[in-house]
Amino acid sequence: MAENRARKHHQDRVAETLRLEISTMIEGELSDPRIGNCYVSEVALNPGGKSARVYVAVDSAVKDIAQEEKDTMAGLEAAKGHIRFELKERMGVRHVPELTFLADRSGRFQARIEELMDRSRKRNKFPAAQEPAAAKAEPPAGLNPRAEEESPAK
Repeated sequence: MAENRARKHHQDRVAETLRLEISTMIEGELSDPRIGNCYVSEVALNPGGKSARVYVAVDSAVKDIAQEEKDTMAGLEAAKGHIRFELKERMGVRHVPELTFLADRSGRFQARIEELMDRSRKRNKFPAAQEPAAAKAEPPAGLNPRAEEESPAK
């Protein structure tokens, strides 16, 4: 059991190191004009350590986000060999996992869900002036706890 925990811890450390190093390369060292303003959100290392999925989130402030994602992924795929070479040099390892770059759209999906939930809350919420009459009325005598306190003792 301890071996699995140690292996998992090692894989997590390797994945985090990959994420940090690839982020550093994207921010300042890769000069491909196709690579837009983006960051590495997660690196998922396969159990054997021979391949890794690198999730890259593109800045959502651009007009055509789909085209920006497509261009950024193409630029990263073209630079994959250079990135792997640099990772080998920096990490001092014998084997660097095969990298697969994928667009991370979870932030945009989450923002869209939040927007829809806010709309739903606003639509279902009644303004104070238009509150239904039933909600303003007192509950029946048997259900009003204050009525029991006010009634004389038997």
